[in-house]
Amino acid sequence: MYIQQKQLEKLKKESTPNKVVVIYGPRRCGKTTLLKKFIEYSADYIGDSYIFATAEDIIVNEILTSQSIVKLKNFIGNNKFLIIDEAQNIKNIGLNLKLIVDHIDGINVIATGSSSFDLAGKLGEPLTGRKVSLKLFPLSQMEISSIEKGADSLSNLENRLIYGSYPEVVVTEYNHKKEKYLKEITASYLYKDILILEGIKHSDKIVRLLQLLAFQIGQEVSLTELGTQLGISKNTVERYLDLLEKSFVVFKLMAFSRNLRKEISKSNRYYFYDNGIRNALINNFNPINLRNDIGSLWENYIIIERLKKQEYMDIFSNNYFWRTYDKKEIDFIEERSGYLYGYEIKWGNRTKKVPKDWINAYENASYEVINKENYLNFIT
Repeated sequence: MYIQQKQLEKLKKESTPNKVVVIYGPRRCGKTTLLKKFIEYSADYIGDSYIFATAEDIIVNEILTSQSIVKLKNFIGNNKFLIIDEAQNIKNIGLNLKLIVDHIDGINVIATGSSSFDLAGKLGEPLTGRKVSLKLFPLSQMEISSIEKGADSLSNLENRLIYGSYPEVVVTEYNHKKEKYLKEITASYLYKDILILEGIKHSDKIVRLLQLLAFQIGQEVSLTELGTQLGISKNTVERYLDLLEKSFVVFKLMAFSRNLRKEISKSNRYYFYDNGIRNALINNFNPINLRNDIGSLWENYIIIERLKKQEYMDIFSNNYFWRTYDKKEIDFIEERSGYLYGYEIKWGNRTKKVPKDWINAYENASYEVINKENYLNFIT
């Protein structure tokens, strides 16, 4: 079963001659499927005039690293679309794509990559002004809602909180199969880009770091404390966190502050791109009524789903959390078009009053509690 991806229409819109569309996202989130559906749904104007290349093909890889205009032209021929999967594995891919779009008139190029730190580094400078970037996540509730009604979404909410939204997980019926799949991802794919591309030989410290982060969702993270627990330096912790962000395992929210004395300004909170990955890392797939971390699961789920909505609907926002030293806090802050929007994320249905310090400091800021009664409007 195919659940139509929101980036499909945007990909069709952004794919134009002599431009490169780069699709970033975690492994197994559906990038290859997106490419194949793009070809299928665009058959009326693509037809057979395309090359679907994978970087794992040795011959293809050799040609796309050649920096030879003759070789590149011979490879592409009269085709109007060059589609490259897993492009982060091609050395000097940015320089070669620059040669292609500069010297082959009318060519459309699409490239996917599972590790932004490597692909962005190789593409950034050579393709300045020549590329458009799209970000892909595990399936969003916006996308899943196309196959289920609101009542079904509520019924499936517990499953999403525990097993996440990877495409394979969403379409798999039995929970034990979902658990097996998620454990396979965490064992085989989660750190692959980091280990291969950054030359890190042992993943045990990275796994342990992620496990520690899994228990600190919604809390400020101390790099010094993490380093002490792991037996590594603060600088190494910082480097690992940067790599994990750039390979789409975790992301951070920074503290919002206008330099008021009471506000925390230099702390970060870390969240996972997918709840299922988080739970696989700590090997906990227990149902909600047997868990003591439902607040963390709910907060992680709501925030990542909101980020998906921002990306897919072009909601341009700076995102933060807000906290004062006397423990007044708001879980999620959006800064959009000069306005501040505060969202407190609560699993229970009880209301929570807006912190006075927030209203006093930012008179025009809004405040809303996101709970099970209204969350679908917030994320879809």
